[in-house]
Amino acid sequence: MSNLPAVLVVDDEVRSQESLRRTLDEEFCVYTASNAADALCLLEQEVMHVILCDQRMPGMSGVEFLKQVRDRWPDIVRIILSGYTETEDIIAGINAAGIYQYITKPWRPEPLLLSVRAAVEIYRLQQENQQATLELRTTEPVLRRRVEAKREALKRRNDFLRLIRSQDSPLNPLCQRAQRIAPYDISIMITGESGTGKELLARAIHYSSGRADRVFVTENCGALSDSLLESELFGHKRGAFTGAYDNRIGLFEQADGGTIFLDEIGDTSAAFQVKLLRVLQEGEIRSLGSSRSRKVDVRVISATNRNLEADVMNGRFREDLYYRLTTFALHIPPLRERLQDIRPLAEHLLLEATRALDKHAKGFSAEAMNCLLSYHWPGNVRELQNEIIRMLALADGEYLGAELLTPRVLRSVDMQPESPVCSTDTGVGQLKDRIENLERSVLKETLIRHRWNKSQAASELGLSRVGLRAKLLRFGLEKV
Repeated sequence: MSNLPAVLVVDDEVRSQESLRRTLDEEFCVYTASNAADALCLLEQEVMHVILCDQRMPGMSGVEFLKQVRDRWPDIVRIILSGYTETEDIIAGINAAGIYQYITKPWRPEPLLLSVRAAVEIYRLQQENQQATLELRTTEPVLRRRVEAKREALKRRNDFLRLIRSQDSPLNPLCQRAQRIAPYDISIMITGESGTGKELLARAIHYSSGRADRVFVTENCGALSDSLLESELFGHKRGAFTGAYDNRIGLFEQADGGTIFLDEIGDTSAAFQVKLLRVLQEGEIRSLGSSRSRKVDVRVISATNRNLEADVMNGRFREDLYYRLTTFALHIPPLRERLQDIRPLAEHLLLEATRALDKHAKGFSAEAMNCLLSYHWPGNVRELQNEIIRMLALADGEYLGAELLTPRVLRSVDMQPESPVCSTDTGVGQLKDRIENLERSVLKETLIRHRWNKSQAASELGLSRVGLRAKLLRFGLEKV
């Protein structure tokens, strides 16, 4: 039985099913169904964490199917996919079915993966909260101590040590500043490229503050339309719109006394920025369809991968909202600017991957680690994590070798550490030199993939073994 989180894809188009499976199957155990009836049969047999469901299907629509799922398996986190323009009826149906997220087609792999990872985390947190609630109902002191121990463990699991780094990491002064301001109820803006760990830093700040015993909730503001985002954050009353059959508590009200993390805040519309500004100024929220406001005590931590100062200058982001959200700013540098963190990060991520995949590995070969240290990691820590999970899944030995790396990582690496990294896309230098760099890079990548088997490499490149050896001597690529 797989230890990976289980994701059910429900779509009547086979190609769409396969595309979703290819995107998800490195991190999740993916099940598929072509219609609601088959999906319901599968749910009777297997435990699912997340459902990705198409809206337009023969027979039962996606929203109708997910309403049944909500009634029978309420813990499953539900995501709906649709290639059609949303209407008020669809939005109402989404709210009635308690759907976590609405994703429009055509979807992109990276944002989709982020959404499914977040949904799995929500499922796990739901299970932890339910268990803690059951235990808190018991008056036995021993059980209460266990609950407190769990809370302390949760704090430790989300402290600043979760930001894995070296002893001389550029993150050290950043974490020191974050720890100093964590106890104070001030708004914080975290900036940095996607995949750098902005949410981890936000969690560490929350669990180092006086609000650590209260809830920490997150919302990706760039993933929802204005109407859905407003409903998610502020809630709605029964009858507020067609299909609003129940009252819904928004995340601001859920986070009362705690912290809310608003990710990708720079992607919100001007209209929504006005509504959020009013909430921050007044300290009050008003649910959709309600005439009464309610006071909330919430600390707001925001994050963006955009240059908000430039957006303020060009009028894309409200200046008054920017200063409301940015009492203190923290910037996480990209992984390429803290190469000394790659080794401890890779070792930590490998340990996490061995637990998740239930597969043993002692570490990386020297060649593989040299590759990891030489790559520029445009996707930052998230890309590094995906690379290591892939390597572990493909590995058949105790050490992960360089041949398991993806071609884009191999192409960036010079296997001789004393030599400068050869870049095939610098766009500088004479034509002869650039062609030689490209030829050297292709030779090196091919040899690594074939574990330095020269016969196999020569065959793939269409060279004789003698011809290959001559090129290796020329470029100094003979492996010692």
